[in-house]
Amino acid sequence: MKARKRWFPPRASRTGQRPAGRAPGAAIPRNALVWILLSQFALLLPHLPQLPIWVVPVYLCTALWRGMVLRGQWSWPSRPLRLALILAGFAAVWFSFGSLLGLEPTVALLLTAFALKLLELQRRQDAYVLIFLGYFIAVTVFLFNQDLLLVLYMVGCLWLLTSALVALHRPGEDRFNWRSGRLPAIMLLQAVPVMLVLFFVFPRIGPLWSVPLKTQAATTGVSDHMKPGDVASLSQSDAVAFRVQFAGEIPPRGELYWRGLVFSVLEEGAWRSLRYQEIPPREWRLAQKNGAGSALDYQVLMEATQQHWLYALRYPQPLDPGVMAMGDYRLYSPVEVEERFRYRVRSWPELPLDPVLSDWRRETELRLPEQGNPRTRALARELRLGAESDGDFVQRVLDYYRNGPFVYTLQPGVLGDDPIDEFLFQRQRGFCEHYASAFVIMMRAAGVPARVVAGYQGGEINPVNRTVIVHQFDAHAWAEVWLAGQGWVRVDPTAVVSPERVTLGLEEALAEEGSFLAESPLSPLRYRGIDWINSLRLRYDALTYRWQSWVVGFDSEQQLNLLQRLFGEVRARDLALLLLGSAALVLAPAAWWLLRGGRPRRLPEERLYQRLCRRLARRGLERHPGEAPGHFAERVAAERPELAAAVRRATAIYSALVYAPQQPPGERGERLRELRRAIGQL
Repeated sequence: MKARKRWFPPRASRTGQRPAGRAPGAAIPRNALVWILLSQFALLLPHLPQLPIWVVPVYLCTALWRGMVLRGQWSWPSRPLRLALILAGFAAVWFSFGSLLGLEPTVALLLTAFALKLLELQRRQDAYVLIFLGYFIAVTVFLFNQDLLLVLYMVGCLWLLTSALVALHRPGEDRFNWRSGRLPAIMLLQAVPVMLVLFFVFPRIGPLWSVPLKTQAATTGVSDHMKPGDVASLSQSDAVAFRVQFAGEIPPRGELYWRGLVFSVLEEGAWRSLRYQEIPPREWRLAQKNGAGSALDYQVLMEATQQHWLYALRYPQPLDPGVMAMGDYRLYSPVEVEERFRYRVRSWPELPLDPVLSDWRRETELRLPEQGNPRTRALARELRLGAESDGDFVQRVLDYYRNGPFVYTLQPGVLGDDPIDEFLFQRQRGFCEHYASAFVIMMRAAGVPARVVAGYQGGEINPVNRTVIVHQFDAHAWAEVWLAGQGWVRVDPTAVVSPERVTLGLEEALAEEGSFLAESPLSPLRYRGIDWINSLRLRYDALTYRWQSWVVGFDSEQQLNLLQRLFGEVRARDLALLLLGSAALVLAPAAWWLLRGGRPRRLPEERLYQRLCRRLARRGLERHPGEAPGHFAERVAAERPELAAAVRRATAIYSALVYAPQQPPGERGERLRELRRAIGQL
């Protein structure tokens, strides 16, 4: 029986060099391969928060395999093995995300293919595919984050990719060198003027169609339901929730209650907001503003939350289209906030909310489950008996908090089946949601309409640009009770137990416990006591706010306003002329440099040889176009024998300088001097 012949790729193929029969220009220079590997790992780093951890070993293994092929120790993977790796990549993404559809799975597949492509990186065409795919992956980073530092980092990634492209066109470079990065750096700098013109002038036309890019990442911020412990866990995060810039003076910290959600329904131990179908149509919209009062104008720049609710102070009125004011005095976005969202609001903090309460609203804000927390209900009835009015009853409940051994803490422990009973009579340790929830249950048990409001309280004032930075650890829950003649009145039971939480912030309130950002030891907010760290953090935050407001948030409305301020009324024809004229102004210097001032610099030996040719031309011996220096020297010697020695000597020195291998600087300088002396003999 004839033995099966096992196939091995040619030795040259295993070493990464040109296989037999392949064109000389098809091989990938080693210098270009190193640039490609550097760019691959640089592009992987910003994607790590959205990727499963197994993607990193895939990159390391493929880079190691390609390196061993380059050294001639391993062979290229066979086609069945490559197919198996592709199927394994699909399966790994499926098991990691539970689906192949969605933003994160798609990017994970793209990056996995980006890594596996190294295993067939043999020809220059393969390198082109890999580099151009890298340019596309550089864009996908901004689907998740558009931070200023990330933009600067991605400019570096573009430089790496372009350097790999330049190195790919320099065959014979077997060692890595940084000189390949000089030309790409110049190209990126030359593109800056064109980029600025296109950014400010090119019309911002919406796409013909839009596909929502849903992310599978966890939602950020306050959820649409609340149970004891939810806000406490959110307060362990130092992420920014939103930033606010006021048109005038910033209100005191104790008045900065940012309403986000109103929880009116208690079921299965958790509070939730009313669903759309549960609200009568007459209760959907905000009531008409009655009475006068000082208004606050401010602008909110909110981070992406994948949710619909927005945040504002008491009695908000949106000043931008696309933002709705709901009947329970909160703001709502019809579409999910999937990217940073900026909106303007006017609020009247002193105006009463719902001076007249509808029957439906009263019934809704009094409803309690039939069973649960019996001791809390009994306490509410007991305190109610001695109260002369609803307002007096509110004060008696707050006094119960104030006089009891209650502790404000981020570590209250897990509660049982009757969580409010256990909190009030056994643990007596809790966070804001514990106090607000127990307070509202007691109010409703005593016949006083009440509800829980969730959002944020306070914020850090940045002295650099006078913005209020609201972090996730500023998440807060408080209560609202309806009192006759006053409407909905804000009551914050947490302020009774821990006044520092409202006046000074969470860090001061938990100073004794030491639990502030305990899970984020590297957060710069933990080191606000160090002046230079805090100053650097605030300055960068101010720069981030400007970046988000002026660059990322630069939309068609801002563009039109800018052009109108600069040029007056702008019509379509004027805009087209402005775009063409600006582009011409930017490109004209580059064209002039290329046509006149941008001619490549000649080497000293070339300039000296041109001087020799000009001197001979004045004697009637003109060099023909394309004539080789040696042939020209022999022709001169035949026609003018008296010049033969000097011309032959000068030509020999010139040829040695141009065509000989690279020489030491000292020897090269000496030869240039000899060439000058030889020309001088003419």
